Amino acid sequence: MNQATQSAAEHTEDDVTKAAIAAIIAQQNDAFRTSVTASVKPPGAPPGKLVMTAGIAAQSDEFRAALIGALIAFDAFDVDSDPYGLHEMGVLEIEGERVWFKFYLFDENFEYGSEAPADPARTCRVLTLLFPSEY
Repeated sequence: MNQATQSAAEHTEDDVTKAAIAAIIAQQNDAFRTSVTASVKPPGAPPGKLVMTAGIAAQSDEFRAALIGALIAFDAFDVDSDPYGLHEMGVLEIEGERVWFKFYLFDENFEYGSEAPADPARTCRVLTLLFPSEY
């Protein structure tokens, strides 16, 4: 195998590995997001926290309830909001207001970014709800 052929093969294998890892992270993000209010987490739902900015917290109970319902039901990922296929960000519209959700993947102590984001034993999610103006 010449060097050009070997590089192409390695690149393809690396891309497959990255795509597989992205698919695992997306599945875990979806499992966390869709079970965020569940008192008993389903199998495959990784550990994490749901947080909101002061702007979201200041909204009415009805607004926040509608937001959580929309968050759980969301499945409109596209290349603009999800270019890496991780299902880590989305845009919701609640009562005419745009709200973003964004996942951050930390180590198990919530101190640093996870070194193994596809491993739920070494990764804790923080799902943040915020208005775009608060970013």
